[in-house]
Amino acid sequence: MLMHPYLDVPYNPRLEYFLGGFDIYDREESLGVQLSAYDPDCPLDRGGLISQFVVKRFGGLSYRHKFILFSMLEEALEGGLSVFSEVLQHDPLSHSLLPLGWDEMKAPKEFFKEIYIMLSKVWADDLNKAAQEDILSW
Repeated sequence: MLMHPYLDVPYNPRLEYFLGGFDIYDREESLGVQLSAYDPDCPLDRGGLISQFVVKRFGGLSYRHKFILFSMLEEALEGGLSVFSEVLQHDPLSHSLLPLGWDEMKAPKEFFKEIYIMLSKVWADDLNKAAQEDILSW
C-alpha cells in the first residue's frame, strides 16, 4: 500500500486536499484578501487560482501519489454534484476556512473539472509512468 508522503499512514486522499491551498484560516487578512479578488465561478479567474494554488502545491508529490490523487478526483467527477457542494461547506468546528462566498459557488463541479483538466496536462508524464506499473505493488 502506498504510504502518505509525510506521515506513517496509508495514502488515502480526499477531495478536500485540492482546497488546501485556499485555506485562509488565521490568514484572512493576507491570503483571504488576495483570494477575495478572484471569482472561482469565472473561468479566467479559476484557471489562475488552480495554477497558483493547486498545481504548484502538489509539485513535490511522487508520480505515484499524483496518480492516486488524480484517480480519486476522476472518480469523484464521475459521480453527482452534491459531493462538490459538500466539500465547500464550512464546518464551524474545523481549523480550516475557505474564502468568503466559496460555499455558494454556482458551479463547484466545474471548478474541480478544471483542476482535473489542468492536472491531466501538467502531470501527463507522471500519470503515464504510474499507469504502466502495478498499483497493487505499491
